[in-house]
Amino acid sequence: MGKKKVPDLYRAPFPLYSVKVDPDTGLVIIAGGGGASKTGIKNAVHFLDLQLVGEYQHSASLLHSHDTDTRATMNMAVGKGVIAAGQDGTCCLMQFKQCTQKEAKDANKDGKSKQQGNARLRAGKGDKCGQDGVTPSGNMSDMKDETIHISVTASAEVQSDLNPQDPLQKVVRFSPDQSLLLTGGTDGHIRVWEHLVTVGRDFACSVWSGNQLSMSLKWHETMSQIDEKTYRYLACRFGKVEDQKDALRLYTVQIPHKRDRKPPPCYLTKWDGRSLLAMLTAPCGTEVISSLAVSDSGTFLGLGTVTGSVAIYIAFSLQRLYYVHESHGIVVTDLAFLPHSMKGKNIKGNNETALLSVAVDSRCQLHRVARRRYFPVWLVLFFCGVLVVGVVLLLQHLFPGFI
Repeated sequence: MGKKKVPDLYRAPFPLYSVKVDPDTGLVIIAGGGGASKTGIKNAVHFLDLQLVGEYQHSASLLHSHDTDTRATMNMAVGKGVIAAGQDGTCCLMQFKQCTQKEAKDANKDGKSKQQGNARLRAGKGDKCGQDGVTPSGNMSDMKDETIHISVTASAEVQSDLNPQDPLQKVVRFSPDQSLLLTGGTDGHIRVWEHLVTVGRDFACSVWSGNQLSMSLKWHETMSQIDEKTYRYLACRFGKVEDQKDALRLYTVQIPHKRDRKPPPCYLTKWDGRSLLAMLTAPCGTEVISSLAVSDSGTFLGLGTVTGSVAIYIAFSLQRLYYVHESHGIVVTDLAFLPHSMKGKNIKGNNETALLSVAVDSRCQLHRVARRRYFPVWLVLFFCGVLVVGVVLLLQHLFPGFI
């Protein structure tokens, strides 16, 4: 696909670094900020209400803005009403829930809610649900108790990176059963983990069991022309396998360690999630990859680049299905697929898949792949039969006695 314009789903008043979708509430959660510098750019987490308009289009509106003071959220994980946010060298845990106006006022009276924000009203007006519990006009008489608000409560904070110089948490994830929280930072340590796969700038992709290194993956062994130290791993993600309940796949992205005047391609590798044997490696363009996402069904992979481009690949074949060149004006910082269902309903509409992207340009975009139309097998066989009969009749007409 050539250059095309993807409309912004939402634009924040600060650089965006992370996007997540909560399938339980249907909320799209984006976060970022300007950090501690006194530039006037705020640091916040925004909660968006995503709605399907028609069969293919979507719209998003701001439900709530949670101020994070002087720290920008660079990465986050969402699960079971909890956000784990990486802010500098700490991991801040925040509980969130949808609540009515009455519940929000009660929380404010108890002094448990520290957030500042606004909620979208049914009448189209905004309100503040901060510590004072009043609307901008100072009058709450025309608010309905049923109006949905987002309540955010800071519950804990842990030091997740002990680098003495500029500590920075680089990644955070919940385990599939939500029982473990895993963080990694610039000090080279993974904290609170039992079995996982890690990648880093040391050219290694390591498989861990407890605190023991189980094995290292060697993607370049499938590409005899590539030297071991030519590429480094950028990201790794596990994904399901469609129609195979117990199967897993591991996907890794390899980018050139050094950039040449004629840039070499980046690569995607698919691994068997159990045996950890490489199954397939494919090039994915010369733009340097900055982010990777896997759909909840394991059918699609999303890639973002440092130049702002966004692509969607088919996980089975590693073939590119969708591509927009420089959709964002600068590096794509995070990606998230819409889940198959949110709040028990199909939010993708007639799209085969939909991918959210955020970037430092403050934009949140939604990339959609329309569902491909297939002919039923019986109809294809019918037309094949008609074609065969037609050819036979034509030959009989042109060459009498042919059959």
